[in-house]
Amino acid sequence: MQEHLQSLLEARIDFEGQRLVGQIVQLSLVAITIISFLLGFALQSLRVTFVTFGLSTAVLAVVVLPPWPMYNRHPVQFLPPKENKVKEGSRDTLAVPS
Repeated sequence: MQEHLQSLLEARIDFEGQRLVGQIVQLSLVAITIISFLLGFALQSLRVTFVTFGLSTAVLAVVVLPPWPMYNRHPVQFLPPKENKVKEGSRDTLAVPS
């Protein structure tokens, strides 16, 4: 149960995906702000301004927050772990200078 929950909550997104999300958020928030302001100004309604901004931001959150596959096109390939070979009889401690 815990492993299944962890796999659902673990977000796999690569560095290129992070850059793409950053660009989408920056461009979208600027556009959303301008459109919301102009729409509210044209209709002379702060309510329209804030509702438009809030709904648009919620849609943006649905687009960028989940780890969609398009954000993991360039996964990082890690090196395999090194095996530490310890000889029999040798001590695995650091020498501390006195």
